[in-house]
Amino acid sequence: EVQLVESGGGLVQPGGSLRLSCAASGFTFDSYAMTWIRQAPGKEFEWVSSINAASNFEMSADSVEGRFTISRDNVKNTLYLQMNDLKPEDTAVYYCRTGFYTSAPGRDFSPRGQGTQVTVSS
Repeated sequence: EVQLVESGGGLVQPGGSLRLSCAASGFTFDSYAMTWIRQAPGKEFEWVSSINAASNFEMSADSVEGRFTISRDNVKNTLYLQMNDLKPEDTAVYYCRTGFYTSAPGRDFSPRGQGTQVTVSS
């Protein structure tokens, strides 16, 4: 069974940093591209960043470009999202998912994991 467990969220002041993790199991992690998405309160899902299986190609949304960095450790079966210079508009629940995307999932998307809450506030 595919399992994705997100962690690392928390409350941080504007300008601060967090590193999110997504622990994967139940599938051959190093064969799959991976993606981070997020959902702010009352809003639809938003695509954040994607990385290919070999870690040599990645893309990020304009809203996070230059501030967030996606990476992965195929030995540890873990996906990461380093978030710097956080802004209040980054407040959301962050989820990981398999695959490489450059747009948000549809409304019928159901995350496998519970997500991790990121709150940016002073």
